Amino acid sequence: MPLLTSKAGGRESNQIVGTGLGAVAVGIIATVVTQTHLSLNFAIYAFICGALWTIGQIGQFVSFNRIGLTVTAPLSSALQLVGNSILGVLFFSQWQGPKHLMIGFGALLLVVIGVVLTSKVDPNKLGAQKGNAVTVKDFMFLLATTIGYWIYSSFPSMPMVQGASSTELFLPEVLGILFGGLVYSIFTKNAGVLTQKETWKSALGGLAWGVAGLAYIFSGQMNGTNMAFILTQLSVLISTLGGIVVMHETKTRYELRYTLIGLALLVIGSILTSFAN
Repeated sequence: MPLLTSKAGGRESNQIVGTGLGAVAVGIIATVVTQTHLSLNFAIYAFICGALWTIGQIGQFVSFNRIGLTVTAPLSSALQLVGNSILGVLFFSQWQGPKHLMIGFGALLLVVIGVVLTSKVDPNKLGAQKGNAVTVKDFMFLLATTIGYWIYSSFPSMPMVQGASSTELFLPEVLGILFGGLVYSIFTKNAGVLTQKETWKSALGGLAWGVAGLAYIFSGQMNGTNMAFILTQLSVLISTLGGIVVMHETKTRYELRYTLIGLALLVIGSILTSFAN
């Protein structure tokens, strides 16, 4: 999805509304095909969750433009993984016992080290070329907006939606995403977002996300929040390497070496967290 929306161009409002449109299309198809009956109580919670998801995704889209896809993807992935793992331990009784806690937090440490390595900037670059270096401001912005992702990722395990089917939650959730995107467009003075071609190009990314988002709800309910989320974060390989190959984000040999080592650590750490469950 990040690759498709980045290729589509336009402003962040085009990207988030386009993502919402594509995801809603998937939601409608899934609801009709499975003949799902929607419950108002579950729908309200799912709608709010989807609207909160837009906060995290807008944070990503803004960060793509500030520090690049190849830096944002692993950094965002690590923030999400660490945050969701802590929420899983505190509120959903995951990683119980000293052994599991030690494995889990040891694995998260590998993830953090991996992300630090992927964000390294070649010291031989001149000042003007260091545009993709992560500043404290960039990091804090991404951290603050990631809160929306934490709530969304924990949603399938929350008590108020237990008993709801995955397809029952999905359509209201993606409608919340579209609503959140439209609200953001109004506040950023792009009220004509639905008439702009970049929005509809970004809908292709929304279709891709819609399939992944529906699968995540199934997995979250069957496997638990931590395991489901860990598996989704392996997509950082596609986003980061795709940023280099598809988006032509340049990295020196020095940076590429550390990026590949960092991605390897991120993947190893992500897989190890599964042994803590």
